[in-house]
Amino acid sequence: MDHPLIDLITARIRAAEAEGQFDNLPGAGKPLPPCDDPENALINRLMKENGATPEFVSLSRELQRLREELRDTGDRTRRQDIMKEMSMMEAKIAIARQAWRK
Repeated sequence: MDHPLIDLITARIRAAEAEGQFDNLPGAGKPLPPCDDPENALINRLMKENGATPEFVSLSRELQRLREELRDTGDRTRRQDIMKEMSMMEAKIAIARQAWRK
């Protein structure tokens, strides 16, 4: 089933074409840039344009912070807690990366 406004959308596009609104657009006649992830290209572009970060990236940053804290901590109990957190964080990153690929 078509979108209920398809006829209106098509009419507006045709009117814009007739008025030349699509003439001389930047990049006209040039090939599209290569895309590494065509299935998620739109969402990737929207996230990039709006400054969003994929979950696995922010989790990786948190993991890096934990590594630095581990390096700087001498307390054995705290080091064990940090290592447990790091292990959980690595599992979360793996899950987030799998979800991102789908």
